[in-house]
Formats: sequence, C-alpha cells, structure tokens
Amino acid sequence: YARAGAALRRELTCAPLGWLQRLKAAVHYTVGCLCQDVAKDKELQFSRQTVAAISEITFRQCGTSLNVGKHMKVNFSILCRHAKRSTVTLEDVKLLARRSSSLVRLLS
Repeated sequence: YARAGAALRRELTCAPLGWLQRLKAAVHYTVGCLCQDVAKDKELQFSRQTVAAISEITFRQCGTSLNVGKHMKVNFSILCRHAKRSTVTLEDVKLLARRSSSLVRLLS
C-alpha cells in the first residue's frame, strides 16, 4: 500500500517526491514562526508537539491528501507565480487555509 501511495503521489504531482516534504517543511516553519509571534504577544509557550500538530492540521486543511495533492501544488504555484516569487510565504498558507474557519482563527 505504501508503494502504491508513493507511486500515486509521484504520478499526481508530475514532480520529484521531494517537493511534498519541502512543502511540508515550509508549512511547519511558517507555523512555528506564527506560534513564536503569538507566544510573545500572549506570554504563552507552545510545545514542539503543539507546533507539529498545528502544522499537520494546516497541511491537511490545505488539501494535501493523495486525492488533491496536485490541486494544492497548483494553488501554491499559482500564488507564487502571481506574486513573482518562488517561495511559499505565510500569506500563501493563510490563503489556502481559509477553508477552515477555526484554522484561520489560529493563524490570524
């Protein structure tokens, strides 16, 4: 099953499998930065597990399941191309996470 999933992911994205890990790392980094900002403002602390959980939820809410992985990649690609850049930013993550009102509240 794992092999079939990996093959399907490669087929859906038409790109090396590494893009998904890089995208996930970028989302995790962005969420970590957001958590640091909130922690400063609200005098809170976020555990690594909390940051990882928020990152995973964000990643899934943005549509990264096997069925829509290509859709998310296209969305990020369109956003980056429109902004004339090649990196995913916090605003990109917020824009794609807008489908979940609770997630938008966490990211705002």
